Amino acid sequence: MIHLICGSTGAGKTTYANKLRQQLGALHLSIDDWMVTLFAPDRPRQVSWPWIEERVLRCEQQILATALDLARTGIPSILDLGLQRADQRRRVAERVAAAGVGVRLHFLDIDAAERWRRVEQRNGQQGESFRVTVTRPMFDFIETIWQPPTPEEMSAFDGVRVAA
Repeated sequence: MIHLICGSTGAGKTTYANKLRQQLGALHLSIDDWMVTLFAPDRPRQVSWPWIEERVLRCEQQILATALDLARTGIPSILDLGLQRADQRRRVAERVAAAGVGVRLHFLDIDAAERWRRVEQRNGQQGESFRVTVTRPMFDFIETIWQPPTPEEMSAFDGVRVAA
């Protein structure tokens, strides 16, 4: 089984994925870890969305290939890829299904005001789940592309809604 974690910025995806990892004995694969490790040292002074998106797609492909390899050996994975848009979730879920692996979507449904409060706290504390400072303009931009899963999508991907 491959578990897909989705929610907008500050929803608690990484924290939730870590708890789920412990419950399931699964491997947690986080896009934030990959992006920071592989690309942060080389990022241009002015980062554009196309620059970010190209690298996210590369990481997503490799993360998914790793998760599918693990699934073939019976090891579950948790993909913490952000999955902000329905087309992203569909693309990943269809690739998992095409490989004959089960998929479950976990939707962290958290109000935007609470998520921003969490982001400010994370920025200030820079604790375990901190990877990069998220500014208000960054948060607001992600809000413009965030698409919560529809009831049909939740049904198609064996969805679990998490409100915390």
